[in-house]
Amino acid sequence: MSSMKVCVLFRPLNSKELSEFGDAVSVQGINSDSFIIKDEKEQEFEFTFDRVFYQGSEQADIYEFLALPIVQGAVDAINGTIITYGQTGAGKTYSMEGPSIVDCENKKKGLLQRVVDGLFDAIVNSEKPSKYTIKLSMVEIYMEKVRFESLSLVPEEISRFISIAITQHRFIHKHAFKLSISLRDLFDLSKDNIQIKESKVHGIILNGATEVAISNSTEALQSLSSGIANRAVGETQMNMSSSRSHCLYIFTVQQDFAKDKRTKFGKLILADLAGSEKVEKTGAEGKILEEAKTINQSLTALGKVINAMTSCTPGKPTHIPYRDSKLTRILQDALGGCSQTALLCCCSPSPFNSSESLSTLRFGARAKHIKASVHVSCKEDLDCNKAIAVYTNVDESRERILGKLRETMTAEDVQLLEKLFVLEGIFFDPNSVDEIEAAYEDVTSRTISSLHKAVEELSTGVEKVSFPNGIELHFDVPWWIISQMKRENAALKARLKASEEFYRRQLEIRPLCLIL
Repeated sequence: MSSMKVCVLFRPLNSKELSEFGDAVSVQGINSDSFIIKDEKEQEFEFTFDRVFYQGSEQADIYEFLALPIVQGAVDAINGTIITYGQTGAGKTYSMEGPSIVDCENKKKGLLQRVVDGLFDAIVNSEKPSKYTIKLSMVEIYMEKVRFESLSLVPEEISRFISIAITQHRFIHKHAFKLSISLRDLFDLSKDNIQIKESKVHGIILNGATEVAISNSTEALQSLSSGIANRAVGETQMNMSSSRSHCLYIFTVQQDFAKDKRTKFGKLILADLAGSEKVEKTGAEGKILEEAKTINQSLTALGKVINAMTSCTPGKPTHIPYRDSKLTRILQDALGGCSQTALLCCCSPSPFNSSESLSTLRFGARAKHIKASVHVSCKEDLDCNKAIAVYTNVDESRERILGKLRETMTAEDVQLLEKLFVLEGIFFDPNSVDEIEAAYEDVTSRTISSLHKAVEELSTGVEKVSFPNGIELHFDVPWWIISQMKRENAALKARLKASEEFYRRQLEIRPLCLIL
């Protein structure tokens, strides 16, 4: 088991901080891995991380300590993830991209450019008798759009209490709104609903995302530049070009060994997370404000995953809410999975941002306790040949089946239709145990997550409403909400039981099953 590597970067003071506080800083360095930081009340807190990069640190030093081991691991078929985290304007995107992704002097190059160079250097210097292929994808998680869903079955006789309930119970608001997250392909903006899947070989994958084959650093940087140009940005009082989305750069390194007929895969993800924001500091309004709200929501979901992983009791099963957001679902392998993970906590050294810096540092301190089971991703040639044969013969098989259907429609045509649906992805074949387990796990996890949320919401504290005549009403959640939640929980439990029965029967008889 390996621990997440966590480093801290204190960027130089910006013009706003210099005008407000001069050159005062709230950070006092102790050594290369420890420091003391003061909050707004001058209280001191000491932190220790794997490495601390103070003001004036070189971009090359950050890359060599934080990212280089992960780049080398990706070439050796070990998955890796590098995450930049911190408040808005803390230097995350600059650390990732530098001042420019293409036209940039060597000293100022960010992690992205150095990772690209590192991948190709490692391949050139590799002595393994294998053929390497590198593919690049870019996606962003943007704007969790809120949709109102009206509450139903509210008895008329309690309508006079509705206004009290709405103002007194935040639970109602949480119950009445649902979130829809946009996962966009930055190489093809027409793909704005990328699906997240899971594979036993590749781990978490983004089904349908554009993959660009890259053969050298120049090609890679040109592709990255075009994708970055499509990323959502906006202006705030904290940052002239603030990222309004979480951006993921995904490199897939494939090794083909002709001699022993094996294929290895290494996946390297760089995650440039949008920064947490305080509205009173950013001055956000309108669309920028809505973006800020949803950014904070997804970062909260990430914090809940970290808390669940680091506060669980050893030996006892614990539900980790990976599926509560697309960000945590995509980063599932990086958060306690099979990936080497490095976290760069970007902070401001100014007293003006001390509270936000403390929040970032506490997040990093918790993340240090996450453990991962790192292993090589390898697939035997037999399985690879099967997969290649399926994909290369899809069009030919489809035309052959359609030709037969044009000639006649008999009972045998039903079987032909089933084969066609399998090829089209409308059906899945339960002879593939991986697909059955993935479908079962998806239903089970979503059900458990929903039940956990319901329990949290029903356990809210007692509220009290006082009337002018001296009468006081004490109540928890309105009874009609409780009744509705009980019905929903019963339905969720029924779905879980049905999915268990379905899974059992499929392993016994394995007919073709429709994907819903």
